[in-house]
Amino acid sequence: MRRARGFTLLEVVVVLALGVTIYAVLLAIPFGKASAADLKAAARQVAAELRTAQSTAMATRRDALLTLDMETREMITTGEREPRRLPSNIDLKLYTAQTEVANEHRGSIRFYPDGSSTGGRVTVLSGERKYLVDVDWLTGRVAINE
Repeated sequence: MRRARGFTLLEVVVVLALGVTIYAVLLAIPFGKASAADLKAAARQVAAELRTAQSTAMATRRDALLTLDMETREMITTGEREPRRLPSNIDLKLYTAQTEVANEHRGSIRFYPDGSSTGGRVTVLSGERKYLVDVDWLTGRVAINE
């Protein structure tokens, strides 16, 4: 008798189990992207710094700025000595008034003593996920949107 060619059920099950294991491991690797929690924490940190700049302007009765460096992912508020750094796997985009743009990698959002601002948006993103941190020019209100 001649034996038929093919795979046994055990061989098929072992190969499928190995494939599922490799697939699960590959999905667990973030490939340099920030997790959803890290991204949201970064958006909250940017919003907090914006609110600090607004409070500083209102308390000192002088203009206050939040200056962002998109290349180094650093931000500093008027009156602070050390900049705050965001994780390297998070990208930033800044939309602000032309007068507040220092160069292609650095710009600011200005707050006035009455609480208003130049307005703008800081986009905090990683891969396809992003959060929009909006500043209303009239009221200076800071809001986080997905």
